[in-house]
Amino acid sequence: MTRAATDPRPDTSAQAGDAAGLVDRLKAAIGAAHVLTDPADMAARLVEDRGLFAGTALAILRPGSTGEVAECLRLCRAAGVAVVPQGGNTGLVGGGVPEGGVILTTGRLNRIREVDAANATMVVEAGCILDSIQRAADAAGFLFPLSLASEGSCQIGGNLSTNAGGTAVLRYGNARDLVLGLEVVLPDGRVLNDLTGLRKNNTGYDLRNLFIGAEGTLGIITAAVLKLFPKPAARATAMVACDGPAAALALYGRMRASDADTMSAFEYIERPALQMVIDHAPGCTDPMAETHPAYCLIELTGGGAQGELDARLESALEAAFEAGQIADAVIGASEAQRDALWALRENLSEAQKPEGASIKHDVSVPVSRVADFIETAKAACLDHMPGLRPCPFGHFGDGNLHFNLSRPADMEDAAFLAEYPAFNRIVHDIVHAMGGSISAEHGIGKVKRAELRRYKDPVAVELMGQIKAAIDPDNLMNPGKVL
Repeated sequence: MTRAATDPRPDTSAQAGDAAGLVDRLKAAIGAAHVLTDPADMAARLVEDRGLFAGTALAILRPGSTGEVAECLRLCRAAGVAVVPQGGNTGLVGGGVPEGGVILTTGRLNRIREVDAANATMVVEAGCILDSIQRAADAAGFLFPLSLASEGSCQIGGNLSTNAGGTAVLRYGNARDLVLGLEVVLPDGRVLNDLTGLRKNNTGYDLRNLFIGAEGTLGIITAAVLKLFPKPAARATAMVACDGPAAALALYGRMRASDADTMSAFEYIERPALQMVIDHAPGCTDPMAETHPAYCLIELTGGGAQGELDARLESALEAAFEAGQIADAVIGASEAQRDALWALRENLSEAQKPEGASIKHDVSVPVSRVADFIETAKAACLDHMPGLRPCPFGHFGDGNLHFNLSRPADMEDAAFLAEYPAFNRIVHDIVHAMGGSISAEHGIGKVKRAELRRYKDPVAVELMGQIKAAIDPDNLMNPGKVL
């Protein structure tokens, strides 16, 4: 039976009757050691990173090559069994949580196939850890700029499937901007071989971008050609204190006008969020003697001397101080000090956990509206729940805010999380009214599936459904996610 592509439920009619036979065939195809069915072996892969969602699955598959991935998908399609791709399982929207079927992990596809220094590209397999790719690029004398808090465990296949953003988007773009070609296994087991290292290639539809950001609903990315960049010779990093988002926006405009050629990050943090890091993250301390309402983490990178870049940043901040846009600043004087400033930003999400339940929003608005959004959304959420602790932070320079809400100190977690739909409506309505997006870099998964239909252009949703139906007519690839 073929289900509509927009039906979120997997077709389980064939799964129950042929489960044992399918598992045996999968074991024969990729080896019994790589088909896990013991509940203890499967437990960690059935639960979303934050523990908000849990699922069920027949088995976990661990193929070791593109050919084995293809054979797994052919067998599962023949049996009518859904396939949920998983990388590092660090997603935040339930995109890797199974609803039956099998989980296919890409961890054994972890080879760096090629580094082409003359072309400034690298061919990597989907299971490569992001940190390993960064290190390999560095060893070859290059920079791979995608960087996010989970880079020590997330895999590049998942990064591409969600079009990850991170802290360097301001200068280098999102994940899709860092890819030239892909290798993808389609739902029927065919392999799309588009591992091109070309920077110009106008030969029809851009199939690559169908799969980047598709969250595994159209196929499984097994390899990619990544762009490499010149390795910066120097970086200058500062933590800057200001009165709030309006002052931060003015400072960003100043920095963009004077240092757009070197500015690689402009991150925003409000005091409540920073205080949680200071209170709960090991080794993190307040960088300033006095507290301030908000902070900006700014980094310049370039090919010149370290002293020249430091002087350039210091000059820009002195002008901002004289203009009344900032109240204080700390410039990292060594690699260790720069890393310590970044630790204050990178530990934000984890530092919220000891403070109890949090409701998180990954949104974007035009940069010109970021300050308005923060003030408007904070006021609306506090009006709905006095005592709430808003913790907005994020990639101010590209309009992406993680508008996280920590529960009131005297409220139970369960009671607070029950307010998730109400806060979604408050925050997302404001985002939509400001011409923004309800998902900037985390994806849709299962968490925002209904929100997508509420806010996205209906013609766009219809076209997405048609694409899904054309590529995955049986709705077996990560069903129940995105659409």
